[in-house]
Amino acid sequence: MSGSRRSIWLLLLALWLLAVAPPAEAQGLSRSEYEACQARDEQAFREAIERVTIASLETSIKGLDYTPIVAEAWRRGGIDEVMARRVDLALEELRQETSWSELITSLASRETQERLARAAAERVYNSEDMRKAIEGLAIGVGRVVGERLELATSDTAEPTTRCLEAFLGPRYGSTVARIVATDAGRDFAVDAARGTATVSRGTVISEHKEGLAGLVAVIMRRQLGNLASRVGQRIAGAVLGRLVSVVAGGVGVVLIAKDIWELRNGVLPIIASEMKSPATRDKVQAELARTVSMEIEAHLRDIGKRTSERVVEIWHEFRRAHLKVLELAERDAGFKRLLDGISPERLGRLDEVVALELASGGEPRLLARAADGSLIEAVERWPDAVLEIARDRRSLDQGFKWRALAGDKLVPSVVVHELHRLADPVRLTRRTLERALALDDRIATPRLAALPASAAAPLLDLQDADLRRLGRAVTSEGLESLAGYLSRLEAPAGKRLLAAVAETPTLMTALTPAAVREAVLASRDHSAAVAMILRQGDLLDAGHFVEDIERVRSGAVSPRLLLWRYPIALGGLALFGLALLALLWRAVAGRRPASAATPPSS
Repeated sequence: MSGSRRSIWLLLLALWLLAVAPPAEAQGLSRSEYEACQARDEQAFREAIERVTIASLETSIKGLDYTPIVAEAWRRGGIDEVMARRVDLALEELRQETSWSELITSLASRETQERLARAAAERVYNSEDMRKAIEGLAIGVGRVVGERLELATSDTAEPTTRCLEAFLGPRYGSTVARIVATDAGRDFAVDAARGTATVSRGTVISEHKEGLAGLVAVIMRRQLGNLASRVGQRIAGAVLGRLVSVVAGGVGVVLIAKDIWELRNGVLPIIASEMKSPATRDKVQAELARTVSMEIEAHLRDIGKRTSERVVEIWHEFRRAHLKVLELAERDAGFKRLLDGISPERLGRLDEVVALELASGGEPRLLARAADGSLIEAVERWPDAVLEIARDRRSLDQGFKWRALAGDKLVPSVVVHELHRLADPVRLTRRTLERALALDDRIATPRLAALPASAAAPLLDLQDADLRRLGRAVTSEGLESLAGYLSRLEAPAGKRLLAAVAETPTLMTALTPAAVREAVLASRDHSAAVAMILRQGDLLDAGHFVEDIERVRSGAVSPRLLLWRYPIALGGLALFGLALLALLWRAVAGRRPASAATPPSS
């Protein structure tokens, strides 16, 4: 075969291997198991998880030798001493209960030998002392086997989580599959410090729920804890056959070795010796080891079922925590791509951002934001303060607008002063915002920021100290009124008014009414009008009063301003004039003539 043809065949072979081999994500799974995990039906997925778990557990504990584990627990529990004591007590009871003739005939009667051996075995292995000893042994065995099973469960995490990824990946993307699989994987291992499963950022798993390894250990230890109540009769039966045969075969030796006096106890000494022998102990330990092995194997399916239930529960908890996001990913390919590319630690923020946009703009605008990149910007790049604004205003638009205005550096200060609740970012300029925040005053800063850009602009030339004092003393309405003055006054008049108000903010109390402002602005000479309204403490100054009347007469100042400035004086003058007119009228018209007297009747 030529080199080129060989290369072609090798290429075809490689392509075939890629086609038939399970995908990379299925490491730890056979191809059939991986395909079963991809089931669309959740029940089929649960069954696939169960099969994978059981197979993995069986593989992990295959070849585990229980005999040395039981032997060590036996030694630690001092069961040899317990059993020897119980044998002596049991045989003494049998000696008391059995007649002398029966004991003698037991040396020759196989039936009597078997009856006595059975009674001795049952009394020893069903006794309270032996039951407690076996319970202690079961605890010791449970501790050792439990550690092995916990390690086996950790080994099971790999194929189980791969199965979970195979189920979730095609629906929601690799990010969701990876997060949930990581959560499940963590739940396979017990936290050494707390004995509970580790909580991940992606789920709402309670910290106090048991991990899967702990679950396995609980199941196993519970079963072994019940071992003593079930195993006594089984052990007695296991050693009985050997015990009977040894008793029957040992009679001749006893007849030679024992005198007639000792023979009065029949086969009981032989039974006692055999029950205390290492061979019988090994037989009992072997039976216990076989029983433990059977218990574990019998409950692997239960463990697999409970494991599959826990894995599905983890998935359900995740789905409940991120329900809307997962629904959108399942329906919309663009949103699924967005979800697949998001940082796992930002998944909780995605939930909140999606909820905000659905509440304010609906699903069409949400999907539009997902398509134009603004949604991922809010999730991945927004500072926390911007999200706080969007959350507080229940609008992503507000978050985008405030971030565009303030930038990431100033947004935290905006939140601290709650400007997002008081001001419209569309009406604010960057310069106004910076000046307002630079004041760093809980009263002045919000008042300045709440002003429209046109109203705030004339005030920004003030020094910080003057602007802060003005902002604290004058309400937002007063500041807007002052801005109305400054925007329409001639420059010299405006500067004079601003300087006076900055020095004495209480002046704005009198200047705020719209009628006053319109009177000042309607004056031909703004400087004269401003000087007139700023003059204080000269209400009865005749010179200034005459001057102001002259300005009004000449048209330099609006008459309405004179009325505002001198209401008492002008009121007094009006009363004086009315009184004077009344006197003049009386003087000119004189007294009214009396009526002619009526002539007397005749």
